[in-house]
Amino acid sequence: MVNPEIYEPNRETAWCPGCGDIPLRKCLAEALAELELKPSQVTMFTGIGQAAKMPHYIKVNGFNGLHGRALPPSMGMRIANPEMKVIVESGDGDTYGEGGNHILHNIRRNLNIAHFVHDNQIYGLTKGQASPTTGHDITTSTQPNGITANPFNPIKFAVAMGASFVARSFVGKKEHLKEMMKAALNHRGYALIDILQPCVSFNKVNTYQWYMKRVYELGADYDPSNYELALKKSEEWGEKIPLGIIYKNEDMPIFRDKHPQIGDKALVKEKTKPSDFKDLIEEMK
Repeated sequence: MVNPEIYEPNRETAWCPGCGDIPLRKCLAEALAELELKPSQVTMFTGIGQAAKMPHYIKVNGFNGLHGRALPPSMGMRIANPEMKVIVESGDGDTYGEGGNHILHNIRRNLNIAHFVHDNQIYGLTKGQASPTTGHDITTSTQPNGITANPFNPIKFAVAMGASFVARSFVGKKEHLKEMMKAALNHRGYALIDILQPCVSFNKVNTYQWYMKRVYELGADYDPSNYELALKKSEEWGEKIPLGIIYKNEDMPIFRDKHPQIGDKALVKEKTKPSDFKDLIEEMK
């Protein structure tokens, strides 16, 4: 097995002590190692935020983009190189706020991308504003009277949109999170994991203790291929919060299936010569 330590450079992070990103990074390194992937075989795309610092602290190919814009360059990589494992790491604000339009259309296209959302229900990098997933019972420095908008339900959204893989996990259950990551990385199509990870500095409600009292793992009798059941399970939140693969459709065609002209190997390996473009040049004259 690949040693997971090769993924974790000896570098001090800017995350707060106790931040959920710290165990999340450990789980990701172990998941990649257990899948026997080398750093050169993985590319990670991020936007802006605490979650988006992940490429700085894990040894894989990395690309930092604009806020909410991690998915577009990851799509480019996926189309150009089918041999690369493509990961998007982004926060709840970065994904469901600024990036809401991109996640919607990537679900429609079903590109083969593993998307790990660090959902701490707050904007951590910009010091604690409400994010799309912030609950009604939270006050912030910019919402001192509480949240007036209804919280966004990413699981229900993704299931209703027909995403081919929708899961939830929690950084306080490391083995579960690692297994969910491996399942997402092995899935053929777009795989979304909404990862509950406390922000110890700015979210004083959704703490490790709060989650541990509520989360539970779906049992072996749960059928993630049942769309109606998944939709019902996606509405479960509050006193009980389900963890696991909520919905999975392994029969859905991926983007590449619908565009066979792009081939099955990396573009850099395609052999071309100027004469191949003769007809195109003549057409454009």
